[in-house]
Amino acid sequence: MDARTDSPYAWLRLGIAVALSTIGGVGMWSVVVALPAVQQDFAVDRSVASLPFTLTMIGFALGGVALGRLSDRAGLLLPLIGGATALSLGYIAASFALDIWQFAIVNGLLIGVGCSATFVPLLADVSHWFERRRGIAVAICASGNYIAGTVWPPVVEHFIAAAGWRETHLAIGIFCAVAMLPLALLLRRRPPLHPASGPMTNAPKLGTLGLRPSVLQGALAVAGLCCCVAMSMPQVHLVAYCGDLGYGAARGAQMLALMLGLGVISRIGSGFVADRIGGLATLLFGSLAQMTALSLYLMLNSLTSLYVISALFGLFQGGLVPSYAIVVRECFPAKEAGARVGIVMMATIFGMALGGWLSGAIFDLTGSYEAAFANGVAWNLANALVALWLLMRASRRTPLPVAGEAGA
Repeated sequence: MDARTDSPYAWLRLGIAVALSTIGGVGMWSVVVALPAVQQDFAVDRSVASLPFTLTMIGFALGGVALGRLSDRAGLLLPLIGGATALSLGYIAASFALDIWQFAIVNGLLIGVGCSATFVPLLADVSHWFERRRGIAVAICASGNYIAGTVWPPVVEHFIAAAGWRETHLAIGIFCAVAMLPLALLLRRRPPLHPASGPMTNAPKLGTLGLRPSVLQGALAVAGLCCCVAMSMPQVHLVAYCGDLGYGAARGAQMLALMLGLGVISRIGSGFVADRIGGLATLLFGSLAQMTALSLYLMLNSLTSLYVISALFGLFQGGLVPSYAIVVRECFPAKEAGARVGIVMMATIFGMALGGWLSGAIFDLTGSYEAAFANGVAWNLANALVALWLLMRASRRTPLPVAGEAGA
């Protein structure tokens, strides 16, 4: 079978990666949909009920770094099998949780880590199999967890309403094991060492923008943290917000699915854009667009307007996360892709975790989500400023140190 970059086999791998990401992505979204039911069952306030999501995101972040490094060294198969197993066991264990703390710990240690195997390692792997179409390929791969966000929330909400959250978690655990392990075995082939057109095509296009590699890595991590604190506000609390407004959790789940479904379009579109203008410019445009949509939540809260704003938010913000992976490949050597992407994705997920908890805490303090939306806009502005600074450095075409120098 053809193992060259941009080959039909590379596209087949991409399709399998999207399927795995869609299934495994349930770990990011089920806890959001289950938040009202879990809060009621365990009789805790909103900020405490948000902790399982926070720990899930922390597990996802740390797991992404660890499994990204593992995929750099041992290939993709081992992280995928380990992740699928952890995800399945996590959902089964969560269904038997006796209190909110057991539920939260299981989400962090098993569900979050297991879910991470279907994101960072897959993004890094796909980036090795494409050269001319790397931007669109990475964006398509990153769309898997948004497809998951489109498919899973209505399904999980339906089964929670019909059978209860415990039974729903048990069924998800069984399904993950049955569906994911066979797909993982199809991706056991290691990526090509060099592209067909020669080894130098795999070198970073931009270098580290005249910065020490560790400084650039840190700047990307800060940008990722800030954008995802902002992003988490509607993604984590939209279901609860609609319930508080009297529209019901089902309406919120529909809006979340709409948001993430349009986020798929945004992610794929951002890949086409990134192939033409680069990852940094795509990142800045996405940041400014997300901030615009987030600001609209401060102004309007009718049922129709929330559907429209959620759709706009999905269209505007979906391209942000894959842009970081593209920037990493433009600035750092291919052999560091798993670890470097993992660190940036860890920062984005920490941002989701922090933002999810912080929004719940602000709600508990103020009794409404208005201040939480304003908090998100402020974090988003910080992200845009970092992206603008990096893009200005790239436009100067300064001498670029090689990643791996002292201080990397």
